[in-house]
Amino acid sequence: MRPGIAKERGMPSKSAMALWVEQLQSRGRYTFTRAEAESDTERSFVAAQTALRRLKQQGRVTSPRRGFYVVVPPEYRAAGSPPASWFIDDLMRYLGQPYYVGLLSAAAIHGAGHQQPMVFQVVTSQPTREMRAGKVAIRFTMSGLVESLPVVEQQTETGTMRVAAPETCAFDLVRYPEAAGHLSNAATVLAELAERLDARKLVEVAPLVRLPDVQRLGFLLDAIGQSELVAPLAEWLAKKQPRSVLLAPGEAANGEVDARWHVVPNVALEVDD
Repeated sequence: MRPGIAKERGMPSKSAMALWVEQLQSRGRYTFTRAEAESDTERSFVAAQTALRRLKQQGRVTSPRRGFYVVVPPEYRAAGSPPASWFIDDLMRYLGQPYYVGLLSAAAIHGAGHQQPMVFQVVTSQPTREMRAGKVAIRFTMSGLVESLPVVEQQTETGTMRVAAPETCAFDLVRYPEAAGHLSNAATVLAELAERLDARKLVEVAPLVRLPDVQRLGFLLDAIGQSELVAPLAEWLAKKQPRSVLLAPGEAANGEVDARWHVVPNVALEVDD
């Protein structure tokens, strides 16, 4: 095509940055850094920034974190971003933080999707503020056990991501009840997650978390009819001679101590069907 034809037809030629982004996408890549864009297109910092800002305004890329960009394919332009699963692994590698997809997001991946989470939940090693990419919100929970607890590698549309193993997910639901939507919602999710839980693996994870978390998880699983599943966990706990703990810390200490788990059920549980 001769130079000027596209312009004559009202179709301005694409910028070098736009063409470069299209080439990335054609190779199956949906993320890049500003430094990559500058280097590969041989643009200055200012020129690259200007070109990327223009692509953001056009909805062709989004940026959940300064310096990190996500390509937005046409089918996701209305949402402003592809799903977080497409780019979370690259994003966390860019941040240099260990992570796993956790809590309600992990539960949904494992089939416990009674209530689809409104945000994509990620557990990581340090305080990290919430990020947004279009309509996609990514919320972070800090844990010192990110690299210790079991995870699984989950295939995604663009590669893989680290997801809390079902047993890790179960413990996290009681370790972080607010992020889980409080205890009744945690119990509802556990009722759906239970069929994916392995009694032996629950015992293997137990020494990695605090004893009160073992007690609360055991109590909740017992309360939803999974007494057989948690029998080995109860045997493990009995050897530890645990002190009594409140089911809901911070609430009034009402109720009698449960003999098996040494938990005071000081709040009523409402489990959705």
